Formats: sequence, structure tokens, C-alpha cells
Amino acid sequence: MTIGDALAAERRQAGLTITQVSQRTCIRETIIRGIEHDDFSACGGDFYARGHIRSIARAVGAEPEPLIREYDATQGAPEGITAADVFEPSTPIRLKERRRPNWSLAMLVALAAIVGIATYHFLSGPTKASPAAVSHPAAASPGTGHSAGAGHAAGHKKRKTTNQASAGDPHHVVIALSAASESCWVDLTTHAGQPIFAGVLAAGTSKSWTEEGPVSLEIGNPGAVTLTVNGKDQTPKSGSPVTLTLGGSASTAPTQG
Repeated sequence: MTIGDALAAERRQAGLTITQVSQRTCIRETIIRGIEHDDFSACGGDFYARGHIRSIARAVGAEPEPLIREYDATQGAPEGITAADVFEPSTPIRLKERRRPNWSLAMLVALAAIVGIATYHFLSGPTKASPAAVSHPAAASPGTGHSAGAGHAAGHKKRKTTNQASAGDPHHVVIALSAASESCWVDLTTHAGQPIFAGVLAAGTSKSWTEEGPVSLEIGNPGAVTLTVNGKDQTPKSGSPVTLTLGGSASTAPTQG
């Protein structure tokens, strides 16, 4: 009698079903049914097959050792089972190899970034002015420089013409009056009495007039001022107010006020 026939006969004699044996042994019904038909392929190996035979034999009231010896005789010699064999998976687990960082690629990326940043700053930087433009600002705006030069020349020519006319025309008189350390009251009128200037010439200041003579100049404090007429010193030598007639054919002698 085979192992499967012996276990099946003992189960029937004990009045148990395959389901009841499965509940008592915690072995799946398919495995129990296969063992009763002497099919041990679902057990997972000799070690588990021997364990299932022992559990089923005890559940149905049979002696397990004779059945184990018969299994060893029919299915092969017993083999030593180690803990490593029990827990070793049937399919080896491949450990993922840790890849080393590619330093060459990292250096190339960093170098490209540095070159890009340097190029950006170079192109976006402020444009420097050319030496020619800095040294010769008039060349950058020829119209402005020409106008300024022309205006300066025109003003110089006008002043020169006025001075020449005043110096050469006996009817014009150029009067320059300056106060040194003291203020002085001044009254300048035309020969007909029309006012030209009336007021105080403050200390440290000066005034000048170009008029068609003759004109009348009244000085309140002659000792505090310096008077030039047509470029010549005409300062009165008096400590009292004086009235002068300047220009034309009139006399310039001072008149005591």
C-alpha cells in the first residue's frame, strides 16, 4: 500500500473529510488531495513533503514514521536541510549595482554654465565711450559746438565794436565806478535831467555805463570810490559830494554840492 493509500484509508476510518483534515493541519486541500494520490509536487520539496505527511498522519490517527521511511525509500534518500535552504528564495534577487557619478560630464556642464554666464555679462555690460568722444565733446555734437563758437565770436565782435565806437565817437562816454571799503550814494542823469541810475553803490561792488553824452554824475562820497571815464582815471580829489558833467563838449570839472 502506498503512502497516499494509507493516509486516505486512515482518514476514512477516522470519519474525516479532506476539508476537516485541512482545517486541523492548516494544509491546503489541494495538497492533501495530491498526497493521497501520491503526488508530492505541490509540497515544495522533500522537507515540506515529510512535514505534511507527519501532520496528516497525526490528524487521522496513523503512525507517521513508517510513512516517512517509505517516502525516503520511494522518493529518494533524505537530504540535510539547512536554514539557508529554507529561507533562500527560489529566484535569486539581483541587487541593483550602485552607479558611480560621471564626474567628467558634471565638469563639462559646470564649464558650459560658467562660459554662458561670462558671455551674458560681457554682452549686457555698459558700452564705454570712445576716447575721441570723451576728449572732444564738440565733435560728438558738431551743430552745438558750431553754434557756441559762433555765439562766442559774435559776442566778442559786438563788444569790440562797442568799445571801438565808444572810444572813437566823442558823443559816447563809458563810465566805470567802483566802491572799495565804504558805500557811496550815486546819481547819474542825462544832460536834460532824465534819470539813468540813482542809488547806493555798496562797498566792494562796481557799476559801469555806456551813454551818449553829455551826462551828469553826482557822487555823495568821492573819497570812497574810483571813477574811470573812457578808460581814464577821473576820480575826484574831494571829501565832499561833487557833481560831474561827463562826455560831449561839456566840461568835466567837479562842482561842489
